[in-house]
Amino acid sequence: MAAAGDYYATLNIPRNASEKEIKKAYRTLARKYHPDVCKEPDAEERFKKINEAYSVLSDSQKRAQYDQMGHDTYTSASRGSYAGTGGFSGFNADFSGFGDIFDTFFGGGFGGAQQRRGPQPGADLLMKMQIALQDAVFGIERDVGIMHTEACPDCKGSGSATGNLRACPNCGGSGQMRQTVQSIFGQVVRMSTCSRCGGRGKVPDEECRSCKGTGHTRVKRTVTVHIPPGIDTGMRLRMEGYGEAGDYGAPNGDLFIEVVVLPHKRFVRHGDHLETMVDISPAQAVLGSCVEIETIDGRHVELKVPAGVQPNTLLRILGEGVRRRGKPGDLHVRVKVVIPKHLSDEEREAYSSLLSIEGHPSAPEKKGFFQDVKEKIKFS
Repeated sequence: MAAAGDYYATLNIPRNASEKEIKKAYRTLARKYHPDVCKEPDAEERFKKINEAYSVLSDSQKRAQYDQMGHDTYTSASRGSYAGTGGFSGFNADFSGFGDIFDTFFGGGFGGAQQRRGPQPGADLLMKMQIALQDAVFGIERDVGIMHTEACPDCKGSGSATGNLRACPNCGGSGQMRQTVQSIFGQVVRMSTCSRCGGRGKVPDEECRSCKGTGHTRVKRTVTVHIPPGIDTGMRLRMEGYGEAGDYGAPNGDLFIEVVVLPHKRFVRHGDHLETMVDISPAQAVLGSCVEIETIDGRHVELKVPAGVQPNTLLRILGEGVRRRGKPGDLHVRVKVVIPKHLSDEEREAYSSLLSIEGHPSAPEKKGFFQDVKEKIKFS
């Protein structure tokens, strides 16, 4: 069974659970802890965790990444820290609120249409970050600039200049507007979010001049992100609370950073392993040799090339691959036998002797036009 605290434990399923078992467990728990049904104090928080676990384990790609990285690395790579203002140099940022990523199994509640009740959490933000392969191998800390909403410092997020809130006169404090419509089936009652208070049920008695009663202000911040070793393209880091500001009394959204690992000119990544290439001469391939290989972090290690090695053979250097969860991969070195195009007299004599020993005739030397004419005149 899964360790306590991870997504498998949240859904109470084993790590090798099938898609059918995951879906069945989710349905059962979602019905039990849905806030409209369960009256336990922590029902809403548990329901969110259940949806979070299901959103990952029900997606084969996300599940594979989660299993590889582990719960702590996958879910929260860093809490981050603010450091004033900063720019977006080197990053391709797409800051658009994509709402609550934990879609409820019930489609927004038992009543059909989703009803907004009470203070709403802030929207999540998504950005893409490009990093070098070396940074993905060893991990790194990067400062990124974000634009998001925060609680207004003047009214502390209440939207009220005095700090006092009163019941919304439009909805009477319920946050919902009730509308009765006559149809051929009789009277139909429609519930909608109050347009004045936005579903909060309260409005400021005197609007804050700085935020005009919204309780939010848009700012530019610099956040320090810890990128763990072994991260790969498509993986996302979550930074809790660095999304958009929530309603007064509600939590902020989260910032999700999707990583794009840039290609390297000398190394190619294959999972936890790296691959590079080394050029050797025919003599080194035949007799064997020792060559020096530069690792991705600039160190030089010795590699023994066995006698009789064939072109395109992969040789392995242990522990010089991707660092992830304390188990580094290996560096694979692909052998390329380079045939010389230009030989010294000494090299040409050595190769001719070898060709003679092997019993193969030498190729006739190609003569130039004027040399050929000169020889014809000489023997005419």
